[in-house]
Amino acid sequence: MTFSASPQELFRYLEERFDCAQACGECARVCVVRAGLWESDGHAGQERVRRESIACADVCDATALMLSEEDRLDEAAILVQLDWCRSLCLDTAHLLDAQPAAESTAEACRACARACTAFAALLR
Repeated sequence: MTFSASPQELFRYLEERFDCAQACGECARVCVVRAGLWESDGHAGQERVRRESIACADVCDATALMLSEEDRLDEAAILVQLDWCRSLCLDTAHLLDAQPAAESTAEACRACARACTAFAALLR
């Protein structure tokens, strides 16, 4: 990836990339924890939310991993990944809004979506 910018723009780019990767990691962590809780309680109605949380964790992990790569980054691929991550995080947050005691997980998903949006805006 070519990123020609001033030192300040480069610093902001690296900072946003780190913030996004960190938010993706946190979202993945809380989604896995939340999915594990639902797996053990046996409620069939929560199966969709459990699956969505696991999918969100997987996409967040993949996004964080992609952003941690230092060589051969493809800006177009990063934008696609960020958009996918943002969309899935928002969908998961909406599902979690209806779940008891899931506020912190939903907020982690929203924080990740905001970080993905901010970083994508920097690349566009």
